Amino acid sequence: MDPLLMMKKFVPAAGVASEKVLGYKLLLEPICHQRFRNAVFLIAELHHRRRTHGVGGGMLLIGPSGAGKSTVLKTYAAEYPRTFGAQRTQIPVLIVRVPSSPTVRSLAGAILETMGDRKSHRGTAPEKTTRLVEFIKQCSVEVLLLDEFQHLFYTPSVTAFRDVTDWLKNLLESTGLVVIGCGLPAAELVIRSNEQLSRRFSQCIQMDPFSLEDEADFIEYRGLLKAIAPCLPMESEIPLHEANLARRIHTASFGLLDYTIKLLEGAVCAANLARLNTLSLDVLAAGFRERIWKDVPDILNPFHPESPIRPLNRPGEVFYQHTRKDPVGSPVAVKLGLRTTKGGASNA
Repeated sequence: MDPLLMMKKFVPAAGVASEKVLGYKLLLEPICHQRFRNAVFLIAELHHRRRTHGVGGGMLLIGPSGAGKSTVLKTYAAEYPRTFGAQRTQIPVLIVRVPSSPTVRSLAGAILETMGDRKSHRGTAPEKTTRLVEFIKQCSVEVLLLDEFQHLFYTPSVTAFRDVTDWLKNLLESTGLVVIGCGLPAAELVIRSNEQLSRRFSQCIQMDPFSLEDEADFIEYRGLLKAIAPCLPMESEIPLHEANLARRIHTASFGLLDYTIKLLEGAVCAANLARLNTLSLDVLAAGFRERIWKDVPDILNPFHPESPIRPLNRPGEVFYQHTRKDPVGSPVAVKLGLRTTKGGASNA
């Protein structure tokens, strides 16, 4: 049965105001804010250097979950689609997700699989590496975008960690690739744990949340809310970019665009279920509870009239993990002497 028919059959007692917003998704082109523009520009600069001078290199793109890092990668790769010729496929830019517990063999296999190699699961690590280097040259790969780069800290052992970081360094040298490692802030520790790799990944782009403390940053965030508002299927009772409401939305999203969009999508659905045609503080509160923090105490809901409107980053609160910069739960990090404490303090 069509899911839309199922929704109609089991519609809540309150009903819905409009079928048009059932299962609502806010479809936006990538929002070209300053952080986004800077990240794309710096990747393009490395790419241009590779094409002009044949010099590869590495760069990190790090930030908390929801900051828009993966959107940067997808946007960049979309500008350089693979082309299929009679003799070979050309893949100028390749995005690969690092496996969750990587080894040299599994990472090489993941890259081969993304390139389209039907035998990506076969062979030893050296055999896969030889095939991968050959494919990179045959397919004219120029830029390799490695998403979830912090997964390298979750190798099965310290030996495997050293093997895979050395392997990545050797891949850079043998192919002349530009490699962008994209991930959580812990990804920076991956690079710093290998001196030779650190030298090749000396450049780092940080995509931090928008800040309430930085006036220019908050003004830019309000501008983004103003730009998003016309894309919503219903108006807000208070303009989204109004300073007080913008602070509440910022608190509810930790200044991260992904959570901002989740919040607004949840609010639209909550308003629709309540048969309302506008976004009020009540439906924004419901959207926050449904899409971001299910068990939020009423007083901490940023849209509650008596909310302290403070960052929700204390232990047990929804954005606590977003303030951590260390590889939580990584046995490799423990054995290397990296303390897993808030803020990523290290005694390495």
